[in-house]
Amino acid sequence: MENTYSINGMTCAACANRVEKAVARIDGVERASVNFATEKLTVVYDGDAVNAEMLKNAVEQAGYGLIEKSADKAVVLLISGMTCAACASRVEKALQQTDGVLSAAVNFATERATISYDPGKTKVSLLKKAVEAAGYGALDAENKSAVDEDALRKKKEIKILWIKFALAAVFSIPLLYFAMGPMVSWWKVPVPMIFDPMMNPLNYAVLQLSLTLPVIAVGYKFYTVGYKAIFKRSPNMDSLIAIGTTAAVGYSIYSLIRIALGDMGAVESLYFETAGVIITLILLGKSLEAVSKGKTSEAIKKLMGLAPKTATVVKDGQEIEIQIDEVEIDDIILVRPGEKIPVDGVVLEGYTAIDESMLTGESMPIDKKIGDKVYTASINKNGVIRFKATKIGADTALARIIKLVEDAQGSKAPIAKVADVVSGYFVPIVFGIAVVAFIAWMIGGKGPVFSLTIFISVLVIACPCALGLATPTAIMVGTGIGAKNGILIKGGEALETTHKIKTIVFDKTGTITEGKPEVTDIICASGVDRTYLLQLAASAEKGSEHPLGEAIVKAAEKEGLEFLKTEGFEAVTGFGISVAIDGKQVLLGNKKLMLNKEIPVEEFEAQSDTLAEEGKTPMYIAIDSAPVGIIAVADVVKPSSRDAIAALNKMGVEVAMITGDNKRTAEAIARQVGITRVLSEVLPQDKANEVKKLQAEGKKVAMVGDGINDAPALAQADIGIAIGNGTDVAIESADIVLMRSDLNDVPTAIRLSKNTMRNIKQNLFWAFGYNVAGIPVAAGILYLFNGPLLNPILAAAAMSFSSVSVLLNALRLRFFKTTSRKEKKAS
Repeated sequence: MENTYSINGMTCAACANRVEKAVARIDGVERASVNFATEKLTVVYDGDAVNAEMLKNAVEQAGYGLIEKSADKAVVLLISGMTCAACASRVEKALQQTDGVLSAAVNFATERATISYDPGKTKVSLLKKAVEAAGYGALDAENKSAVDEDALRKKKEIKILWIKFALAAVFSIPLLYFAMGPMVSWWKVPVPMIFDPMMNPLNYAVLQLSLTLPVIAVGYKFYTVGYKAIFKRSPNMDSLIAIGTTAAVGYSIYSLIRIALGDMGAVESLYFETAGVIITLILLGKSLEAVSKGKTSEAIKKLMGLAPKTATVVKDGQEIEIQIDEVEIDDIILVRPGEKIPVDGVVLEGYTAIDESMLTGESMPIDKKIGDKVYTASINKNGVIRFKATKIGADTALARIIKLVEDAQGSKAPIAKVADVVSGYFVPIVFGIAVVAFIAWMIGGKGPVFSLTIFISVLVIACPCALGLATPTAIMVGTGIGAKNGILIKGGEALETTHKIKTIVFDKTGTITEGKPEVTDIICASGVDRTYLLQLAASAEKGSEHPLGEAIVKAAEKEGLEFLKTEGFEAVTGFGISVAIDGKQVLLGNKKLMLNKEIPVEEFEAQSDTLAEEGKTPMYIAIDSAPVGIIAVADVVKPSSRDAIAALNKMGVEVAMITGDNKRTAEAIARQVGITRVLSEVLPQDKANEVKKLQAEGKKVAMVGDGINDAPALAQADIGIAIGNGTDVAIESADIVLMRSDLNDVPTAIRLSKNTMRNIKQNLFWAFGYNVAGIPVAAGILYLFNGPLLNPILAAAAMSFSSVSVLLNALRLRFFKTTSRKEKKAS
C-alpha cells in the first residue's frame, strides 16, 4: 500500500535524505521518498508488516516529526449537460456550497470539475448528487469505464448535433424562402399562389408555422434546459435562446390568429422564420464548437493512443502474450524490433536503439544496453531485448505525463478569473438589457413588432460561450503542444507566469554541464605517491552519490586500484567529506572545509587558482590535518547550453548561474556559455535564499535544476523548471518539466507561454468586445442615430460565429514551431 505523510523539523535536503533512509530501513518498506520542498514523505509498504506507528517511530528516532497525511482528497468529475460558461459557473457554485468541499473549479472547455474535499464530511457520491441537483450529469474521471463512457458520449453528441442541424436546415431553408422571398422587392422570387401572402395570407402563415414546428422539435433541448435553468434561478445561454425564440413564435401565432380573424395587416408581423433560422444557426454553431473542442484535446488523445495493448512475457522459458493490464512488476518482458515497449523497465539482455520521441520529442533513437531504462510506448528499432518491468499502469512515465497534461488542461489561469466572474452574472444582465430595451422602444412609440425584434436580437446575440472558452481552450492547446515537444507544463498558472519571467537561474552541475565530471589533474605534496592519493580519495568517496565523488571513483576503477576499508564516514553538506582509512583521518573537499578545520592550504593555493580559472573544480585532500594534495575534476558543458543562454539573452531575460563551486571555477564555466551573473560557493540549503534575493529585486524568477538539493529553490522560484532526467523530487517540486536535457527547451517554454498568453488575450478581447459591441447594436443603438436595425437572424449567426472563432483562434497555436539546436546550426 502507499501513503503520504507530512514531515516537520527538516531544514535542508540532507534532512530529507536522513528521513528517507530511516524509513527505507524498516522491514516491509518497499520504497520511500521525501520531498523537502513540500515536506512530504511518500512510502510504499507491506500493510501486514508495517503500520503508521512504526513509520512514526523511525522518523522520530532520526530526529524529525511525522504527521499523518492531511485529510483532504481530490477528485475529478466528468460533467455532462453544460452548454455555456454560465452552466460551468452554476456547477462550480453547487459544488462549492456542498458541505466538506474545500475548493472546486469547473472547466467548460474540458467539461471537468476538479474538487478538493474533506472525506470526513462528504464523499464522491454526494458530490455527484450536488452536480445532478444542479441539472447536470457527473462521472468519476478515475473510473476507466466512466472515461470511456464519456468519450463515447462526446462522440455520439457530435453526431447527433450534425443530424439535428441537417434536419433543422431541411425545414428552415424553405421556411426562409417562403417567409422572405415575397418581401424582396428587387428580386421576384417565385412562390405558388396558394402560399402568396397577398392572395392567401392564412395559408402563408400556416405554412410557416408547419415548417417552424419541426425545427423547434429538433431543438427541444434549448427549451427543456433553458426553462429548467430559469426555474432554478440560474439562467444560461439556452435560456436566452428559449425566451427569444418563444417570444418570436408566440407573437407569430398571435398574428396568425389575427389573420384568421380577417386582419390582413398582421401578415407583416410573422416571425416564424426568425425562430426557425436562429435554432438552425445555433445548432450549426454548436456542431462546429463540439468538433473544435475535440481538436483542442488532440494532444492528450494521441498520448492515450500510444500505449500498446499487449505484452510478451517470458515465464518458465515460455513466451506468453498477455493483456497489458495483466503485466506485474518484476515480470520479464521480450520486445522484438518494431514493437512498442509495453511498460517501464530496466534492460536485462540485449542491445538496441529505441525511439523515445513520444516521451521527449527527440527524433534520434537512443542506444540501450543492459542496465538502461526503457519507457512505455517507445519503439524498439532494431535489436531484441529482455527487460524487467519496474513500473506498470498509472506509475509509468507515459501515464504520469498523461495525468500531468490532463491536470494542466483542467486547471485555470489567473487571467480567466475576470471571465469567470462575468459569466456568472452575464445571462441575468442580458435578460435585464433585453427587457429594458423592449420597454424603452415601446415607450418611444415604436410598437410591439419593432420592440420584439429588439428584444429577440439582444437575447440571441449575447454569447457567454465565447467568454467561457477563451482561456481554457488556449491552455488545452498550449499544454498539448508543450507535451508533444517534451515540455510538460503543470497548470494554467504556470503557463501564465512563465511569460513574465525576467531572470532565470540555472544550476550548474547536471543542468548547464553534463553532470558527468572526470578527473583531470592530481597534484601531490612532496613525498606523496600519486596512485596512493587517488586510491585514498576514491576509497573515501566510494558509495558517494555526488558527481565529483563518482568521477574520482571511476578514475580509480579505470586504473584498477583496490578500494581501502573506511570507517566513520561523514558528509559535510556543501563542503566535502570526512572519513577514517587505516587509522588515518582523511578530509576531502573544498577550500572552505580546510579552513574550517584550520588546515593550511597555502602550498597548493596558486595551483588551485589556476585550475579554477580553467573551469576545473579543485578538491583538497588532507591526512590527519596535513594537506597532501589536490584532485581536480572538470564537468563538460552541454552542447545546448550556449545556444539556449544566447536565445534567452536575446529575449531580454537575465541569466544567472548558481553553484557550490568556488568563484574562479564558476566564472570559467559561466564565460564558456555566456553568463555574466554568477552566484558561486552557495550551499545547497542556501539556493532558495539566493532565489529570494533575486525576487526581492522585484523580478519574476525561474529556477532550472535537476537534483534533490535544487528542490527548495525550484519551489521558491516563481517558476521551477526541472530537467526530465533529474530526480523525482526535483520534478515533483517544479512547475515545468523538460523531458529532454536540451536547455533550448527553456526559451521554447517561454515562447510557448508568450504565444499562449497572446492567444488568450486575443480570445478575451474578441469575447468581451463582441458582447460589449454586439448587445448595444442589437438593442438599436445604431438605429437611434439613423443607422440599420439588426435582424435577429443575423444576431444568431453572429452569436454562433463568436464561440467558433474563439476556438479556431486557439487552434492556431497548433502551428507553434520549436527551434531545435540542430535547426539553428543548420541555419
